[in-house]
Amino acid sequence: MVNREKIEQGVKLILEGIGEDVTREGLIETPDRIVRMYEEIFGGMAENADAHLTRTFTAENNEMVLEKDIVFYSTCEHHMMPFYGKVHVAYIPDGKVVGISKLARTVEVYARRLQIQEQMTAQIADAIMNHLQPKGVMVMIEAEHMCMTMRGVKKPGSQTVTFVTKGIFEENEKLQDKFFHLVK
Repeated sequence: MVNREKIEQGVKLILEGIGEDVTREGLIETPDRIVRMYEEIFGGMAENADAHLTRTFTAENNEMVLEKDIVFYSTCEHHMMPFYGKVHVAYIPDGKVVGISKLARTVEVYARRLQIQEQMTAQIADAIMNHLQPKGVMVMIEAEHMCMTMRGVKKPGSQTVTFVTKGIFEENEKLQDKFFHLVK
């Protein structure tokens, strides 16, 4: 859980550091607002994705299960600025499936941490592979990074795309192509 006192002190120092008056009416409650925001957007720090993937159901279907366009918001660990976009998750079951909302909940756990997109992609794939033990998993993330669009190079609308393949997806280009076709 977050350390409320440290965050409030830190926010006050930042405000003072940029030349603001922390006693100004509009800023008096800002440190508390930031604490509450951090509790929400970094809630994945205290959460374990395993909890969402443990309840499975028997399924004879061995075809691809695809949950696409899972919207997420995360925070870049390098600049502490938002990145956001869509996650697409597919797996080939090996006798068991998980409720589809659990895939979105798994994405949320990893998105609600200080994070980099490349790591988040792998974490989602690894969690599904480890807990569902499917024949294969493929995860793709398309995201816009505010550290690239609002500051620095300032290229709004640019997208970073990452994907990870595990199991049968690693060796089967036809399966990968089917995933990409279904996602678009």
